[in-house]
Amino acid sequence: MKFYVGDIVQMKKPHPCGANRWEVLRVGIDFRLRCTGCNHLVLIPRTKFEKRVKKILERPEGIAEEITGEDNL
Repeated sequence: MKFYVGDIVQMKKPHPCGANRWEVLRVGIDFRLRCTGCNHLVLIPRTKFEKRVKKILERPEGIAEEITGEDNL
């Protein structure tokens, strides 16, 4: 599964604040995530992130169009 900056993902376990939505801020060997509930920042290795992510909830509009090949001209 490919991840992009701006994706909103759901993890298998919720954050202690109760929120279960994370915004991807950095993609690479490590992922920087921001909890959408309390704005807490977390840096986790790619391997742990890929194991813990459940699904992608939202994608930025520009990225979604590139992936599907749609063009709104």
